[in-house]
Amino acid sequence: MKKINTENRIICENPNSMFNYFAWPSVGRLPDGTLAMVCSGFRLWHVCPFGKAVICYSRDEGKTWTKPAVVIDTPEDDRDCGIVTFGGKVMINTFNGGVDTPSTRMREEVDSPHNFTYHMPVSKGYLSQLDRAAVDSQYAGSLFVLSDDGYEFGEIQRCPVQSPHGPCVLPDGRLFFVGKPMGTDGISRPGLQCYILDAEGNCTYLSTITEPEDRTYWEPHAIALEDRIIVQIRSDDPKIDGYRFQILQCESFDGGLTFTEPREITHGSPPHLMRHSSGVLISTYGYRRQPFGQRFMLSYDNGETWETDYILRDDGPDTDLGYPATVELLDGSLLTVYYQKPAGQNNPVIMQSIWRLPEHK
Repeated sequence: MKKINTENRIICENPNSMFNYFAWPSVGRLPDGTLAMVCSGFRLWHVCPFGKAVICYSRDEGKTWTKPAVVIDTPEDDRDCGIVTFGGKVMINTFNGGVDTPSTRMREEVDSPHNFTYHMPVSKGYLSQLDRAAVDSQYAGSLFVLSDDGYEFGEIQRCPVQSPHGPCVLPDGRLFFVGKPMGTDGISRPGLQCYILDAEGNCTYLSTITEPEDRTYWEPHAIALEDRIIVQIRSDDPKIDGYRFQILQCESFDGGLTFTEPREITHGSPPHLMRHSSGVLISTYGYRRQPFGQRFMLSYDNGETWETDYILRDDGPDTDLGYPATVELLDGSLLTVYYQKPAGQNNPVIMQSIWRLPEHK
């Protein structure tokens, strides 16, 4: 077992309310050096019409955090949140499946543990007040906001793709966004698509990563190195026992126009890629086989090979956890945020682990 020593704590919760479900976080550093964590919060449960994109700030390298403040709150279920700083600007992305899509109507009709909040009187009453078609036409799908400083954000804009941890920064300062194609109807399309985003949020299509008929690609994340773009992908393959959450990887050597054939790396997902100041590549991911928790892998050769399944946490009570993302602190240590249920509680909250790279032999 490759278990790492960590300092763990809760950083975002709403304990005195029924709206105390927080999930799917990302973390980054703002232009002024402040750490920022974004996630979906103030929810009733995993599928919930009240989800909001919220942000917390830390000005002391993760020792303390501000209370969550709402950044995006559409009438829809605003879910996974990513954050990236580029060219002095900050982008936060989220998505929702719409309130009048087939998947949402199914939630209201099917008795499922993940969908039970749609049966609650408070949810039914809320949804009954919406002009569903009008709301979907304005907000369904993939969304983002931009800021000059990470504190005041502009109007909500739409993007053709979505991924939990958002885009990465290219060497020329633009954004490269690989994600699941989402229409303005809130329904995702097969495969993955790649776009370039400029400072105003304009999206230019680059390429498509086609998924095979027997697999589904979801929730990718990318990192741009000097000579390549590495993309890691969550892949679901129904032929594999416990098929959910396989990590695949592919590379582009022409700026995202073409990609190598995705190859399997390890079990887990979704991935978040970052580069440590030492040059080591780090990919953090959730682990939904027992023991449930948070893991990471390391590459010392720019992603050619990986040392997988280092353990940050293995005390998750069930599979409703994960989506970790990592930022380097000023002293070279690492701070990873993720969602997980505290012991004895029914709803997950946002937690962090502070840790250091293991010694490389």
